[in-house]
Amino acid sequence: MSRPTAAYTGERIAVGVRATYGAFIGAGFTFASWASRIPQVRDRLHLSPGQLGLLLLSLAAGSVIALPSSGAIVHRLTTRVTVTATSVVAAGALAFIGLGYLLGVIPVAIGLFVFGFAYGAWDVAMNVQGADVERHLGRAIMPRFHAGFSIGTVAGALLGAAMIALHVPVTAHLVVVAVCTAVVVPRQVRGYLPDSTPPGAEPSPGMDAGSPSPLLARWLEPRTLVVGLVVLAFAFAEGTGNDWISVALIDGRHAPAVVGTLGYAAFLTAMTSGRWVGPGLLDRFGRVATVRTLAVVAVAGLLVFVFSPYTPLAIGGALLWGVGTSLGFPVGMSAASDDASAAAGRVSVVASIGYCAFLGGPPLIGYVGSRVGVLHALSAAAVLLAVALLLAGWLRPLQPGDSSGVAEHPEMTAATLGS
Repeated sequence: MSRPTAAYTGERIAVGVRATYGAFIGAGFTFASWASRIPQVRDRLHLSPGQLGLLLLSLAAGSVIALPSSGAIVHRLTTRVTVTATSVVAAGALAFIGLGYLLGVIPVAIGLFVFGFAYGAWDVAMNVQGADVERHLGRAIMPRFHAGFSIGTVAGALLGAAMIALHVPVTAHLVVVAVCTAVVVPRQVRGYLPDSTPPGAEPSPGMDAGSPSPLLARWLEPRTLVVGLVVLAFAFAEGTGNDWISVALIDGRHAPAVVGTLGYAAFLTAMTSGRWVGPGLLDRFGRVATVRTLAVVAVAGLLVFVFSPYTPLAIGGALLWGVGTSLGFPVGMSAASDDASAAAGRVSVVASIGYCAFLGGPPLIGYVGSRVGVLHALSAAAVLLAVALLLAGWLRPLQPGDSSGVAEHPEMTAATLGS
């Protein structure tokens, strides 16, 4: 892990920590506010599972389009400016969704696309800042920032459940959340630490004049790509829970709408708990052993959720599912940020690959769900988690002087890399 480029007092770092928590919590709260009302939007628009999957694809498509360029955006604007701007745009898109769903599918699709585009850049920028703070602290804290995200999602889901129980219209709910996001998040991120790499061009250690641009070259690094695949598997499992748990409980188990939303909240609560205790597990057992163990837990929870005949036991499965998927994404972000000089580019690549799960996940679950039921379609996430279990060794921290991540894997010979 690279050392920070400047030293700060403990109080200044503490301010940066609080500001980073603010961005993560705000992102989670904003996203879950939308996710908690998916069943009501589905009913208003009379969508089948397959049609709902295609609608959710709009959000994922916006994120995937934004992510490859997010590293360059962060370097040009800084993490603070990027989060400020994208949180305001995401808030505007959320308000547009809240109003547009009264008119039809197309306004919602447009709003979700813009929301996803802004959200993708917001995600990369706050993770780069989180990695900077982690380096200045000298200890693992990234999972707790993602726990902050999960705290935001739990708050958003519980608020959504309350809004449903009180019969508050979707429009009023989402517009108020949008206003709060546009006001609170930009104020919070004023305390960000200055970026370790100055705005402009990313440093390019080990690259000659004929090499691709540093940001593009990150797409050619074996370790970065494999870390992205691990993140993709966990993102698919996490995104499937976010998008489909409430729908699966309502449609697959005929539970009331409030129970469906509370099941989603249980999943998020478990994920939050896993991320909060995550730094202690990582410090004691390391990235690889921790992630592999949690992948097994997630698979077990998924199978219980899908195949249990009892709704309370299924919600218990959702708890295991949430705990098991809790650290995959934040550990992947830390692994991508081991070298501060390449953090923005690598985080952009890893996040881009991971967000492909959000691109392909909704239509895949919707397509399979149309044929075998949404509940049984969720088991697809277990297959990808098994792949992550096999690839988790690539999450080991980079060794000093290793700019590519290949050196720590002696089994990756020149022949296997095709060089």
